[in-house]
Amino acid sequence: MQKISIDAGMNCPNRDGTISTDGCIYCNESGSGTGAHARGISIKEQLVHGKKHLAKRYKAKKFIAYFQSFSNTYASFETLKQIYEEALAVDNIVGLSIGTRPDCIYEPVLELLQDYAKISLIWIEYGLQSAIDSTLAYINRGHDFKCFKNAVNATKNRGINICAHVILGLPGEGRTRMLETARAISNTGINGIKLHLLYVIKNTKLYELYTAGKYRCLEQQEYVNLVCDFLELLPQDIIIQRLASAPHPEELAAPDWSLEKRKTIALIEQTLKKRGSYQGRFFQRNYTY
Repeated sequence: MQKISIDAGMNCPNRDGTISTDGCIYCNESGSGTGAHARGISIKEQLVHGKKHLAKRYKAKKFIAYFQSFSNTYASFETLKQIYEEALAVDNIVGLSIGTRPDCIYEPVLELLQDYAKISLIWIEYGLQSAIDSTLAYINRGHDFKCFKNAVNATKNRGINICAHVILGLPGEGRTRMLETARAISNTGINGIKLHLLYVIKNTKLYELYTAGKYRCLEQQEYVNLVCDFLELLPQDIIIQRLASAPHPEELAAPDWSLEKRKTIALIEQTLKKRGSYQGRFFQRNYTY
């Protein structure tokens, strides 16, 4: 089974003026999108093309439609229902993974996803990035940690799997604060997590900070050590969906090592073995934040 990234032409309240027009400081105008929607490629066409590629490369037979770019619950109910069902109607698409913000979810959409979850694999991916409210304010995230917890609580017990996105290396966060995020989310009831390195993308606010000498990227082993520390604080039943993110090379300003995804993952495995450690080693049940 493989995920196929979908660009559904969504927007973001942090870009369209509802919250802000600047977006998060690390996000560019494409929002990790492929540009497929702008080129007039339908969701069905994106999935058909993706299936051919992934079947050839990985011999995959089943697929998850991954709505990745921007906030994929940020539209009218009718629009969302149409795009989700267009994806689910494609042969061998057995589920949806929907990337969004915790402030972009509402009850009718949760009820719709709950219905889909009766016959399909449904994941909703909430971008948190940090549990530290001062960090969220600095990066212009537009919501706080309480908003994330409210979204998770509203989503639980519906058959919908919940994944949280966390970024390591955010401005102003040292090891202590980054690990506080691990502790804070460890008892929220999420089912999965994606860990990302904060890399610098051109034409972003973060790029301006970096070129002005006001932001330092994590070194590779520094990131590896932090990931291992983070994993030790998570319960063993949380699925690790990502250990290292993969930037588009043409957009990347720094660090160059972020393109070495396989090496980074190998170093994480080696570091855990060297420590004699594992996910959940220092997990504290019922920790509150």
